[in-house]
Amino acid sequence: MIDGKILIIDDEVEFASTLCQRLALRGIDVRDAHSGTEGLEQIEEFTPDIVILDLKMPDMSGLDILSRIKQSRPDIGVIMLTGHGSVAAGIEAMEKGAFDYIMKPVDLGELLKKIEQAHEQRKKE
Repeated sequence: MIDGKILIIDDEVEFASTLCQRLALRGIDVRDAHSGTEGLEQIEEFTPDIVILDLKMPDMSGLDILSRIKQSRPDIGVIMLTGHGSVAAGIEAMEKGAFDYIMKPVDLGELLKKIEQAHEQRKKE
């Protein structure tokens, strides 16, 4: 079982809400935010252990959000979501401190595995 808190930041409201519900059904403490600004506010209020972050959003890029997370809370594990076939951007995100990246559409089993791996890495650090 995954302990800790997870925040999903994705401007696709239906996707983020559905993913949030699916994780909550597994007993995970999870919230979602639908913009970069809202996500950064939730990080301060909710203090997640893991952030699942979309790369492309209208108000700010996922890479900018990642940089701000890593500046203020380097202990948070960030898993980037990349649509648009952007493997290069996923690799760039990892170079900037993301734990890993997953291509959309998201396979829930793969995402759960990445979340568990990110939690294990946090415990080691």
